[in-house]
Amino acid sequence: MAVIDINADLGEGFGIWTLGDDVALLDVITSANVACGFHAGDPLTIRRVCAEAVRRGVRIGAQVSYRDLAGFGRREMDVAPEELTAEVLYQIAALDGIARAEGGRISYVKPHGALYNRVARDPVQARAVTDAVRAYDASLPVLTLPGSSVYEVAEGLTVVAECFADRAYTPAGALVSRREPGAVIHDRDTVVRRAVRMAVDGVVEAVDGTEVALRARSICVHGDTPGAVELARSVRKALTEAGVRAEPFA
Repeated sequence: MAVIDINADLGEGFGIWTLGDDVALLDVITSANVACGFHAGDPLTIRRVCAEAVRRGVRIGAQVSYRDLAGFGRREMDVAPEELTAEVLYQIAALDGIARAEGGRISYVKPHGALYNRVARDPVQARAVTDAVRAYDASLPVLTLPGSSVYEVAEGLTVVAECFADRAYTPAGALVSRREPGAVIHDRDTVVRRAVRMAVDGVVEAVDGTEVALRARSICVHGDTPGAVELARSVRKALTEAGVRAEPFA
C-alpha cells in the first residue's frame, strides 16, 4: 500500500481575525504546518492549535517565514543570511516551546510562502534556513519541493519532498506564482484527481499540459482557501479509495 502524509497550514489567525477552520482540519490531516508569528499567528492561536494537534496525534511542523505580517509572508525579501538564520531559529524555538508546554514537540520545519519558493531556487537562502534547523535540532526534517536547492545544502539533515494538490505547476516543476491567474485550483474534482495521480503515479499535469514527474512523501492542501475542510476530506477519502494510506512522515 502506498503511504503519504497530508499537511495543511494552520494557526494563521491573528487577534480577532480568523483564517480557516483549524480544529476541523486537524481531524483530516496528519501534519500541521503551524505559523510561528512572523507571517501570521499570535501566541494564543498558536497555543490552541498545538494543544488540539497534540490531542489528536497530529504532527506539528514549524512554518517559518520572512518577517512579513502585512504581506502574509508572500513578499520575497533580501535578508542577509546571518539574519535569516537567526530569524528562522527564533521561530523554530518559539513554536517548539509552546508545543512542549502542551505535551508535544515540533517534528519538522517547512518554510512558508515567498521563503518556500525562494529556498527552492536560491542555495544561499536555503543554506540560511538549513543552518537554523541544524543549530536547533539536526534531527528535524525539512519539507520542500522535489529538486529544491535545499537538497544541495542539507548536509546532515533529512529533506522530505512535498507536492501540492491545489496549486498549479510550471513545466519545470515549480509552483506557478500566486500573481498569475489559475495559480490556486479551486475545483474539488480537479484537486482530488491531481492528488491521487501525484500519490499513486508520481506525476502532475503542468499548466501547458505536459506531465511533470515528482515523488513526494507529503501532500499539501491549503487551509486558507474557501471550502478547505471539505476539500481536504475529499482528498483523504479519494486517497484511501485509491489504496493510499495517510501517515505522517515525521
